[in-house]
Amino acid sequence: MIDRDQVLHVARLARLRLTDEEVERMTGELSTILDHIEKISELDLDDVAPTSHVVAMENVLRPDEPRPSLPREGALGQAPDTDGVGFRVPSPGA
Repeated sequence: MIDRDQVLHVARLARLRLTDEEVERMTGELSTILDHIEKISELDLDDVAPTSHVVAMENVLRPDEPRPSLPREGALGQAPDTDGVGFRVPSPGA
C-alpha cells in the first residue's frame, strides 16, 4: 500500500500541486493500481508472446491507392515561405 508521503513525493517529482482531497484519492487509486500490478506479476507469462494489441487486428488500414488531392499551388499558397516546390522551414538551431 502506498502512503501519503509517497504520493506527495511522486507529485513533487511530477511538479503537481495536489489538494488534501486529491492526495487522499490518489493514495487509494495508486494503491489499487499497484495491487493489480502485483497480481499480474504473479502470472507465469514465459510462453506468452508480446503483443501490441490485446485483440487480433487485421486489415485495419485502407489500401494505399492514389487519389486526387490538394494541388501544390493551393497547399503552398498560404505558406509563409516556400521554394516553389515545398515548404521552407528554419534550420535547427536558427
